[in-house]
Amino acid sequence: MPASIILSNLSLSTPDGRSLLSSIDLTFAAERTGLVGRNGVGKTTLLASILGEHVPQSGRVLINGTIGLLRQDVQPPADSTVADLFSVRQALELMRRAERGDASADDIAAIDWTLEARLQAALARLGFNPSPETQLSRLSGGQITRVRLAALVFAEPDFLLLDEPTNNLDRDGRKAVTDLLAGWRGGAIVVSHDRNLLETMDAIVELTSLGATRYGGNWSSFRAQKAVELAAVRHDLAHAERRLSEIDGKAQEAAERKARKDSGGRKKGAKGDMPRILAGARRDRSEDTGGKNAQIAERRRADALDAVDTARRRIEVLQPLSVKLPVTGLPAGREVLWLDGVSAGYRPEQPVFRDLSFTMVGPERVALVGPNGSGKSTLLKLIAGELRPIVGTVRVRPDFALFDQKVSLLDPALSILENFGRLNPAAGTNACHAALARFMFRADAALQVVGSLSGGQVFRAGLACVLGGTRPPSLLILDEPTNHLDIESTEAVEAGLRAYDGALLVVSHDQAFLQAIRITRRLDLAAGMRANGEII
Repeated sequence: MPASIILSNLSLSTPDGRSLLSSIDLTFAAERTGLVGRNGVGKTTLLASILGEHVPQSGRVLINGTIGLLRQDVQPPADSTVADLFSVRQALELMRRAERGDASADDIAAIDWTLEARLQAALARLGFNPSPETQLSRLSGGQITRVRLAALVFAEPDFLLLDEPTNNLDRDGRKAVTDLLAGWRGGAIVVSHDRNLLETMDAIVELTSLGATRYGGNWSSFRAQKAVELAAVRHDLAHAERRLSEIDGKAQEAAERKARKDSGGRKKGAKGDMPRILAGARRDRSEDTGGKNAQIAERRRADALDAVDTARRRIEVLQPLSVKLPVTGLPAGREVLWLDGVSAGYRPEQPVFRDLSFTMVGPERVALVGPNGSGKSTLLKLIAGELRPIVGTVRVRPDFALFDQKVSLLDPALSILENFGRLNPAAGTNACHAALARFMFRADAALQVVGSLSGGQVFRAGLACVLGGTRPPSLLILDEPTNHLDIESTEAVEAGLRAYDGALLVVSHDQAFLQAIRITRRLDLAAGMRANGEII
């Protein structure tokens, strides 16, 4: 039987009982499927249900084949090695003993002499080739992700389940993952917001509050199909609203006609020229007819309201989001950042980078790029004042905002609304709610405590609190802003940053994001710095 994963009438909920997804029917075969949807909709919970780690409310998961899983942000044990991730440490130690002449005949007979070659081939497929004895504690997060992916390839499962596989990877690492999936002939379910990676998919499954929908084709095909759906739903909404308006208009006309008729009947009855019995019978017939007509009209109006409500809910799911921001008023010639001959690092005898000179003037948009470990985070700490230069001078405008990946500028114990008020003390309650609504925190959503939010929600809340005020900062520094954002949130942030008239310094390996926010220059820490500040 071919490998497959079948979800039959599956309903999922959170540990506290909140419903996530209901009545899901999906089949995953030997193809690459991108799993997309807003933060918190249930993507990771769905993966956990497939793995048997989450018990569904109802329904079944049927699996035919083996599964390999890549999780987000799992820290390996402190003393573990590359060989441990491949589960081959004992096999390699046995091979080493045999090479030293310390193995028995039975041990030698059990050795797989192709093991090292297969291990190196799997690592090479991800563009990274450490020795099996390398301690994982010496590798960056991106390098560990590559090793984990290589270990999955080595195990040769029927299905890969990848949860945000390109998070924390540099450009080369992202390309290695994309190339791996492009050549993968088994099944793969990929939870990702990386649009370049999603372009390699055979199908897209979107999870929304309405359920799960499968679209054939890659990301571009999915977006084209969604655009057609959006146009159809807008048409349905306009038709439903017209129908409701017509029903309300006819009901008003009927009520006015009845009022005129009743008034005429009362006047005629008051003259006394109609027998009382006949007048009473006419009144009873009128009331009976009027009651039936009212019931029919009310039923028609309820149906029309239901059609309008259904269309509006579909519009909320399908409608692309946009963000509008106040202006900073930053002049084109104003210096916002200046570094002169800076060397920095954590040990004076071993700087992370040397003799860096760099200036940002006016509303420039600069991407800070380079492979994992090249010093990008160190440079951001230097600019933010969290790290002092070993030599050289750093000058930055005081009204800057730094978004690290933890969004430390927010108080996790306070609600989003309270954080907005703390960072924008002059803003009134209505202005706070209006600003947060532009970033999809409407009504009670603005009252959520920051510490209870997902990573993507926290980042979006931070942007709302900083950029939604009456005067945004003139320099915005972002560290991997798309790592924890779903695609809708990413596109909303892109729309907001395109409208932002201040200066941007962005650390990101997401090329689609950098292109969307119209980066004008790149500072590549791997290519080397020239003392005159020229950017490569």
